[in-house]
Amino acid sequence: MFKNIIVRRPAKSICDGITSAPELGKPIYEKAIQQHDDYIAALKKCGCEVKVLEALEEFPDSCFVEDTAVLTPNVAIISRPGAESRRNETEYMIPTIKEFYPEDKIEYIKAPGTMEGGDVMMVGNHFYIGKSDRTNEEGCRQFIEILEKYGHTGSIVTLEEMLHLKTGVNYLENNNLLVSGEFLTKEEFKKYNQYEIPVGEDYAANCIWVNDKVIVPEGYPKVKEMVESMGYEVITVDTSEYRKIDGGLSCLSLRFSSLK
Repeated sequence: MFKNIIVRRPAKSICDGITSAPELGKPIYEKAIQQHDDYIAALKKCGCEVKVLEALEEFPDSCFVEDTAVLTPNVAIISRPGAESRRNETEYMIPTIKEFYPEDKIEYIKAPGTMEGGDVMMVGNHFYIGKSDRTNEEGCRQFIEILEKYGHTGSIVTLEEMLHLKTGVNYLENNNLLVSGEFLTKEEFKKYNQYEIPVGEDYAANCIWVNDKVIVPEGYPKVKEMVESMGYEVITVDTSEYRKIDGGLSCLSLRFSSLK
C-alpha cells in the first residue's frame, strides 16, 4: 500500500518536451494544468498524501518525476536519466526525497550508468528493470546491486522497441499484468495473468495501481472495461497533453511509503 505520492507541476515550457510523436502536436499548457489537477485529485481518492512540487521552467519534461528516482520500501535510489537534457532534474528532487528517507537509505546511480524510473516495475519484493535507450547496462547493474544490498531482488528485461519498460507492461497486483507489444512474448512475464491490451489502445497499457484502485487513461474504453472485469475500482484521468511528449500516468508521480 502507498501512503505518499510526489508530483511536480508542469512548466510553461512543457511544449518543448521530448517527443517521438510530433504529429500529435505540442502540449497546451492550460490543458496540461487542468489534467494535472485531475490527476492529483484521483491520487487523493486513493487515500494518499500528495506532495506537490513547483514547476521547473528550465526542464520541460520535469513533470515526469517517475524518471528521477525509484522509491522502494527499503531504499531510495536516485536515478541518472539517459536523456541528457533531463539529467539535472534529480538535483531538484533529492531535497524532497530526504524529507521521506534518511541519508543512509538513499543511493545514487553513477556515471557511466544511466537509469530512468520509467524502466522500473515493482512486483512485490522484485524489481524488473528495462535495458533501453534511456537505461543502459551499467545502470541496470548498479540498480540491481543496490537493491540486493537492501534485501530486494532485480532482473533485466531487454527492450527492442519501446521507450520505457512501463510503456508496455504494468503490474496491477494479485498477479495481474497488463501487457502489449514486445512484452507479450517475453519469457520473464509468462508466469503472470497476462491481459493483452486491445489493438488501438496501446497507450493505455500504462495504468497505475494505487491502493486497490486502478487509474486508467481516459478515452480507452476497452482497457477500462478489462481492468474493471478483474475486480478493480477504476478511476479515469485524461493525460492527452502528456501523451504528446511521451508521458503517461505512471510518469507523473512517485508512489511509495515513507521510511521516516
